[in-house]
Amino acid sequence: MKVLVTGAAGFIGMHLTRYLLGRGDAVVGIDNLWGEGDILALKCARLAELGIPDAEEMLAEETKNGIAPSRFRSKFRFYLCDITDRKTMAAIFSKERFDAVVNLAARAGVRASAEDPQAYVKTNVAGFVNILDCCRDFDVTNLLYASSSSVYGDAGDRPLSEGDASQCDPVSIYAATKRADEMIARCYSQMYGIRATGLRFFTVYGPWGRPDMAPMLFANAIAAGKPIKVFNNGDLKRDFTYISDIVEGTVRLLDSPVTPGADGIPHRVLNIGCCNPVMLGEFISTLENALGKKAKKEMLPMQQGDVHATWADCTALEAATGYRPKVLLKEGIAAFAEWFLSRY
Repeated sequence: MKVLVTGAAGFIGMHLTRYLLGRGDAVVGIDNLWGEGDILALKCARLAELGIPDAEEMLAEETKNGIAPSRFRSKFRFYLCDITDRKTMAAIFSKERFDAVVNLAARAGVRASAEDPQAYVKTNVAGFVNILDCCRDFDVTNLLYASSSSVYGDAGDRPLSEGDASQCDPVSIYAATKRADEMIARCYSQMYGIRATGLRFFTVYGPWGRPDMAPMLFANAIAAGKPIKVFNNGDLKRDFTYISDIVEGTVRLLDSPVTPGADGIPHRVLNIGCCNPVMLGEFISTLENALGKKAKKEMLPMQQGDVHATWADCTALEAATGYRPKVLLKEGIAAFAEWFLSRY
């Protein structure tokens, strides 16, 4: 199978690409390498793990004949491209001819979406529509796309199943863009027969994780002897899900495209989580033990757009694929800490 993975230099994208290459699939990765400093360095390091050691040099190259700068290693080709670039995306789809697409490219983060909503709408909505148009125009009928647990809003401390989203209101611009993606994808499935599956990821963590997420933020601060920011005075609960469980659930869905439901539309949205939320304090103490160092804590109020609890009900995903999360917090944090300390 030949798979396009957008956001290939991202956290989930890098792990998914490595898994697919490991089992023998051909993978084309796309990323715009947005960011600077440590963010850009981390993205380039992830691509180096995939056999592209000179990704940063590509930023100085120019698009030629409608095709973005690219590198090829074994069964992996990487293009430096933004999914909002309609012309270049169409050229890549035309050249490569994909069997399936996994769209992970996005602007992420609750707080940043309030600071720059235009960027989030451009990438997460307009960019995703470009992906849908290319799938329609080049006969790709197996599409997976990243949604988010944030679409449930502040729905309370309870397991959340997929149908709950229709009664919940997103409380951040980021969440609203992801909910919009789900509704737009359903329209494309209805109109053009694209088999599309939305993936509501729950608080993903692990080696090579995002620098703006709690595990990396906390680990960096603890290692440097700086205080960590503990929002809502620690009264938060999260369904932390280890990266290998996220990849397994995604691949199982990739291998079993959706069929039309009772409404005749080949579209579904499914949770992928650990189904075992923990309090933020337990997470911090587990990380402290794994790093062998106590954290200094700065207690702060709830940040705008955040929610009190996330808790996945993965019954639908298990029924569809047999998926069950395997990695509990202590094991996952140990693996993350080992990776972090080896780099730090």
